[in-house]
Amino acid sequence: MAGVTVARPPLPAVLALPGKAFATLTRWPVLPLGVLTLLVATAIFAPLLAPHDPLRASLAKRNIPPAWTAKGTWEHPLGTDPVGRDILSRLIFGARVSLLVVGISLATGLLVGTGLGLIAGYFGGIVDEVISRVVDIWLALPFIVVALAAVIVFGQSFGIMVGLLALLAWAPFVRNVRAEVMVLKSRDYVAMAKVAGASTLRILVRHILPGVINTVIVIATLRVGQLILFEAILSFLGAGIPPPTPAWGVMVADGRNYVHDAWWVSFFPGMAIFLVVMSLNFLGDWIRDRFDPRLRQV
Repeated sequence: MAGVTVARPPLPAVLALPGKAFATLTRWPVLPLGVLTLLVATAIFAPLLAPHDPLRASLAKRNIPPAWTAKGTWEHPLGTDPVGRDILSRLIFGARVSLLVVGISLATGLLVGTGLGLIAGYFGGIVDEVISRVVDIWLALPFIVVALAAVIVFGQSFGIMVGLLALLAWAPFVRNVRAEVMVLKSRDYVAMAKVAGASTLRILVRHILPGVINTVIVIATLRVGQLILFEAILSFLGAGIPPPTPAWGVMVADGRNYVHDAWWVSFFPGMAIFLVVMSLNFLGDWIRDRFDPRLRQV
């Protein structure tokens, strides 16, 4: 009969599971968090997970292919590099180096950039003009050239690498935090705090900073992936972590002359960089959509 709706029976529980799993994967950043959790766990427990000493070389074992190939061996599951060092062990310890370098540089850049953004947005005038022009000039500089010049002058070291990445990290925080503060400082609760006699420092820390913390978290999340990528680029160019320290960029650089004969030397660290940066970018996009009501999709 026309106009009669026939009720469909519900799907069996077994058939409904794939749909629920897909909905969970699209609603929550399950895969990016899984990759990042694996990265952090690998970095923390690197001495327990690495099957070999990442610095120990053996020319008799140079360029051994991965274990699943014809000439491979499970003693070195991902093969060895041109001087006989185990690729898997160097990958595991490289995760620790990358996280340490990026963590220190990001924390430094976050504190400096957020502080300057608060000052520029709140005070305005000549203070804002000076800080904004410094940011514009710094962003206009070719960072790779600056990094190469710094390495030539001061030499390769862990401290130089952290300093260079910190200099790269602070500028995006200034611009975004400044824009948020310029809106928040005109709100009624800030005016009431001024009338109540609150100091400038208290207003910035207790009343304005909580309003921009979401923006800071999003920028930091997106910036981590970019910093890991820049660390790898600088190490590849010889301006990053000094050898023989196992860093992913250094490992890619070690295998660039052996791509045809020993592709695995560059492939596995390059894939690790790709997966981590991609996961961090996805996680940053999810956090931005979660915190910004104008973009909220989850």
